[in-house]
Amino acid sequence: MKKAVVVLLTLTMVMSLFGCGNKAEAKGEAERTQLIVGFDAEYPPYGYQDENGEYVGFDLSLAQEVCDRNGWELVKQPINWDSKDMELNSGSIDCIWNGFTMTGREEEYTWSDAYVNNSIMVVVAADSDIKSKEDLAGKVVATQSGSSALTALTDDSEENAENIALAASFSELQEIADYNTAFMNLEAGAIDAIAVDIGVAKYQLASREGIYRMLDDAISTEQYGIGFKLGNTELRDAVMVTMNEMLADGTFAKIAEEWELTNMVCLGE
Repeated sequence: MKKAVVVLLTLTMVMSLFGCGNKAEAKGEAERTQLIVGFDAEYPPYGYQDENGEYVGFDLSLAQEVCDRNGWELVKQPINWDSKDMELNSGSIDCIWNGFTMTGREEEYTWSDAYVNNSIMVVVAADSDIKSKEDLAGKVVATQSGSSALTALTDDSEENAENIALAASFSELQEIADYNTAFMNLEAGAIDAIAVDIGVAKYQLASREGIYRMLDDAISTEQYGIGFKLGNTELRDAVMVTMNEMLADGTFAKIAEEWELTNMVCLGE
């Protein structure tokens, strides 16, 4: 009889443990109270620190709206762009949402739908004699470390042969920690050109009118998405449900207009 009681109690405890586990798994995103967004704080207009010390930008505005609709607190977490994978995989951040190129990285993250069409462009000083990509031969060109622009100039795949040849013509391809520094170096004459995302380029040209000029030809084209840890489809799906609601009711378009990115957004296309 005592043995039977012990066995029964043991089975009850095991079933209880499994039951708790299933309950916790079932709760999933319903238990979420905050969303920690990793972003480069020097990447306008997608995410940056304004003159008041506030973190703002197109992507952060989208993230704030998603959080408001889900009852989550938005935690804006500036990160070193080179460390983005470590931050995501360690759980320090929930997603990378900051003009993040999905093209060429499709298998490395769990992605949202594409929501911005992007091009990698070349920016030079307004008075530069560089008129085309061919004029970059023998010049010092800079781009951000870990950026898609760097990938576009260093990926030695067969389909990227033209850009590899272009990069080989430079006297130097510099990797710089952030684009703000790159633009200051360009203005100071320390470099000859910057390979940069078109949204960032347009922001800098508008902010410093008459200082910089953008070449006509793109180095490459790509799309932005929100990157989640590989396999985290639950959070991705929760965010995308809300993003599609924002698209349907016009909020997504309104935010894009506020950040002057209407011509670049592609969600729902």
